[in-house]
Amino acid sequence: MADAASRTQRRGALRQLIALAGAALLAGCATLVPKGPAPEAPPPTAPPPKAPATSTLPEDVERHRVALLVPLSGTNAAVGRSLANATQLALLDTQNERVRITSYDTAAGAAAAANRAISEGNQLILGPLLSEDVRVVAPIAKRAGVPVLSFSNDASVAGDGVYVLGYMPGQSIERVVDYARKSGITNFAGLVPKGLYGERASNAFLRAVEGAGGKVVTMQTYDRSSGSIAAAVARMPRTSPFQAVLIADSAGTAALAVPAIRRNGGASARVLGTELWNTDASLGSRPALNGAWFASVSDTLYRQYATKYRTRFGSAPYRLSSLGYDAVLLTVRIARDWRVGTRFPQNQLGDSGGFAGLDGAFRFGRDGVAERALEVQEVRGGTTVTVSPAPSGFAR
Repeated sequence: MADAASRTQRRGALRQLIALAGAALLAGCATLVPKGPAPEAPPPTAPPPKAPATSTLPEDVERHRVALLVPLSGTNAAVGRSLANATQLALLDTQNERVRITSYDTAAGAAAAANRAISEGNQLILGPLLSEDVRVVAPIAKRAGVPVLSFSNDASVAGDGVYVLGYMPGQSIERVVDYARKSGITNFAGLVPKGLYGERASNAFLRAVEGAGGKVVTMQTYDRSSGSIAAAVARMPRTSPFQAVLIADSAGTAALAVPAIRRNGGASARVLGTELWNTDASLGSRPALNGAWFASVSDTLYRQYATKYRTRFGSAPYRLSSLGYDAVLLTVRIARDWRVGTRFPQNQLGDSGGFAGLDGAFRFGRDGVAERALEVQEVRGGTTVTVSPAPSGFAR
């Protein structure tokens, strides 16, 4: 447990982070606008003029309208509500009076949510969460000239006005491979699941090892059937010894694979994981993963946020809810120089110096994908410790 000085330092870091967004008076919090039919016009006696779009929101000439598009019903409602709560908390923490966030339920139809958000004057969209919803929303937002800051981790939806805030597996893999290579590891092996995530992880792993000057001696895939992981491990050639093995899956799946790896030529191999491990609360209690390395965003400020979230909302937040909080910090920062009633200054999203958030420093590349400053953690003694801290920012 950290001592009092460490706690004071971390609290100061969180206060400093919030200060980056600017402070004024208390801002409005996120609201869910109910849907309802528009009033019908009386029967015309002559060809009627084209009526302007109407809004169910009250006039607000002092604040920027920002839409939050997340699932508030259906199977992903809990995640959506956690993101919505996070945006509300960020507004309260920054005491910002220039940004108003209104929530729209994508579970009832992403296209309908986007159309309504735009018709009601929102100049920036936070969300959606799911990549399929991003694909639906993107052309609607583009026609209106409204940028989209998505919470998806699918890089393929980025670009042309869409920015992706989610955690990219490729960045995590590149970071942990680079750290392993600098630690003296040359020969790597890979275990990846079949499917889209596995394909992306495989490509990222091969590029990362090659770029670091290492060698992938074997790469095996598996499916979710019983015994598939053990069979994949058995196919790994013992004649090509490896010093580290990437298991591109959840921590639970990795823990199941490690005993087989130890019996089949990888007795002393270092186990490497991905960003998926950072969402596993029981990671430290898996003995098979003791000594394993993985790269992810830092949890230092997130832990303080989670405590504040539980106090206010009475439950624990979803880990990725920090994306909602950081999206608001970014918006508040840009709102300093964004004149109310004008379009969102999209060019400011390309700031090469990046932005600060609960998850550390991040910036958007030309492809619209968030590049993140990641740390490397080691599973050790029932917990995780940072063995390579994340950079505090980016060189311009």
